[in-house]
Amino acid sequence: FEASEIGPTIQGGRVTDIEVNPLDPTEFYIAYATGGLWHTVNNGQSFEPLFQHENVITIGDIAVNWEKNVIYIGSGEQNSSRSSYAVNGIYKSIDSGKTWQHLGLDETHHIGKVIIHPDNPDIVWVASLGHLYTNNEERGIYMTKDGGNNWDKTLYVNDSTGVIDIVIHPKDPSILYAASWERTRKAWHFKGSGSSSNIYMSSDGGEHWQNISNGNGFPTGEGKGRIGLDVSTHEGMTYLYAIIDNNSKKEKEIKKRLKGIDDDLLKEMNEQSFLILPDSVIQTYLEENDFDTKKYNAKTVKKLIKNNKITLKDLYTYNKNANSDLFDSPIIGAEIYRTVDNGNTWNKTHDGAINDLYYTYGYYFGKIHVDPQDYKKLYIYGVPILTSDDGGATWKKLNLDNVHSDHHALWINPNRRGHLIDGNDGGINITYDDGANWFKVNQPSVGQFYAVNVDDNEPYNVYGGAQDNGVWMGPNYYKFSNRWGMTGDNPYKMLLGGDGMQIQIDKSANIVYTGFQFGNYFKIDRSKNKRSYITPKHDLGSPPYRWNWQTPILLSPHNPDIIYMGANKLLRSMDGGGSFHEISEDLTGGLKYGNVPFGTITTLDESPLKFGLIYVGTDDGFVHVSENGGNTWTACSGLPQGLWVSRVQASKHDIGTAYVSLNGYRNDDFKPYMYVSHDFGKHWQPIGNGLPESPINVVKEDPSHKEILYVGTDKGLFVSIDQGNNFHSFATEAVPSVPVHDLVVQTKENHLILGTHGRSMWKVDLNSL
Repeated sequence: FEASEIGPTIQGGRVTDIEVNPLDPTEFYIAYATGGLWHTVNNGQSFEPLFQHENVITIGDIAVNWEKNVIYIGSGEQNSSRSSYAVNGIYKSIDSGKTWQHLGLDETHHIGKVIIHPDNPDIVWVASLGHLYTNNEERGIYMTKDGGNNWDKTLYVNDSTGVIDIVIHPKDPSILYAASWERTRKAWHFKGSGSSSNIYMSSDGGEHWQNISNGNGFPTGEGKGRIGLDVSTHEGMTYLYAIIDNNSKKEKEIKKRLKGIDDDLLKEMNEQSFLILPDSVIQTYLEENDFDTKKYNAKTVKKLIKNNKITLKDLYTYNKNANSDLFDSPIIGAEIYRTVDNGNTWNKTHDGAINDLYYTYGYYFGKIHVDPQDYKKLYIYGVPILTSDDGGATWKKLNLDNVHSDHHALWINPNRRGHLIDGNDGGINITYDDGANWFKVNQPSVGQFYAVNVDDNEPYNVYGGAQDNGVWMGPNYYKFSNRWGMTGDNPYKMLLGGDGMQIQIDKSANIVYTGFQFGNYFKIDRSKNKRSYITPKHDLGSPPYRWNWQTPILLSPHNPDIIYMGANKLLRSMDGGGSFHEISEDLTGGLKYGNVPFGTITTLDESPLKFGLIYVGTDDGFVHVSENGGNTWTACSGLPQGLWVSRVQASKHDIGTAYVSLNGYRNDDFKPYMYVSHDFGKHWQPIGNGLPESPINVVKEDPSHKEILYVGTDKGLFVSIDQGNNFHSFATEAVPSVPVHDLVVQTKENHLILGTHGRSMWKVDLNSL
């Protein structure tokens, strides 16, 4: 096979750590959440990949001893998001990343921090978070004194509490501080706080630990979320700073109301008071809140209320959805605390709330830094970056005009004030004037793509939806070059922002259907430069639709005006997204209460051999089949229960054949589950011999050869030439062991496009196969 990396690079990808040469700040390592480890010696003008072919190239933290050329990698991302992959512990290189040795701690899964003793690179401390979706005891602080040959667990809290951060005293390496974090994620709920989230201190080099945050001014109770630490000294005093994601409920703000009504007022009204409101007031409310005023105007809404068809709650919750809930913050959020007496007393550094930093997802950030040259100069970050010049009393936002939001790593030059290197969801930015001006590093190719597609243009274009980096379109022949910088005309173009999701293309009409998280989809008519929102809304009085983070959308292979969208029910449009109608009942196990949408359709497909032969899979393990366009549905049996259905694929060669993959990642189950049916889903047989111990994300049948199947796993691409009975790894020296989330075949050129979640998109020439 011939494989080539086709970008894009400009959007970057999620950074987890930055380590800079103290003697030459133009040399540094960048660790990516799912993109591996990269090295530059010219301030980001070019990069070399160093960690491509290990178990999975997912990194939580790195530590470097520059003098000895030693690098430690803590694998498994720390941020506990939907795509924070579990890996297998610690890796070490003694030759600046050329070769690697696995040092164990396999069941830690996610590493928060790695610290090397400043005087002895054989002494290392590791903060382990443990499993994300299940409880386990392999979490806490591990310590080695012999370079990782042996490990001792020196701090353990409980089986749902790991350690997210460690800092070492700048003057005395026998003094360390650590932050524990109680967190458990389920597919339907994330609990990111608890009473076991605390701060610990060791005075004997990490051998023993003492809780120093049990009251005395530091928050208490179940609301304690992720904590980040940094420490500084000044005139003999030690200043320990902590940022905490306080999940306790905040006091309700009293808003000054303008004329008219809003959701808060509706919550306080009774129905009689509502019915005597002027129609003009109700009509304004409906228009300002994006109701379909052709369907619901003031008079019709009053009639529905009067006839007990709807309630006021139906009105003020009508536009509530999972996406808006991300930014609706009923919790306190980020707070900064400081102690100058090793935790005997803690003081909050600021009076008011720090708004618009964390919103509801502070678990995704959680770091604080002190400028090495100024104990009062602080940096914190979440969606923006904030800085304080007075020890945290007041905060201001840095200029981020040329910087991606969602920040995860920051390096501060200890020798030059204002020189910062920032790592965020869009890669790397560098400033030399404390954030007044930044330049963006537009490489390497580390995009985290959820979905890909292709058109039939000559030459054809590839399309991809990326984590927090929108939807991109570019030429399939792309090869990285800096030439575009002369004109500013990058070969890849962004079609949409947000978390880019699935893409469907009406190849006959120059129309693209795509969107962002939780089912927000658009019809983009590029011939008319027109974009329209197409996501259907539920009827007033009916339960709202539940949309998955990555909502499936499909153009019928029989008619591009027919569009399917999967919520908890399957919806179909016969007019290119102008209107949708339900063609199923709820195909899931029903609503499961939590703070993450669940009970949703995750995958759907229609047979290209028969209109209306539709397969649907859900996040709670159900697969349904309809052979008559949704008039009736049959639930499939004989498949594992309770697993996320990652893909259904109707055969292009045999009308009764279909493939299903299920993903146990959200159960900390990493087996590959793949099945085939030859009788329209009535019976299923397991297949997949040769697949690794790794969840499956996508199954794709070759459009020309029914014997050939392609499977994307969390450990890369695998190919079968006997209809799935046996699989072989596609791993080569060029193609890294990266999660493959989506696959598509461009039939005219016979190219397979890989959408990887960490190394952007790749093209494989299938003609040799």
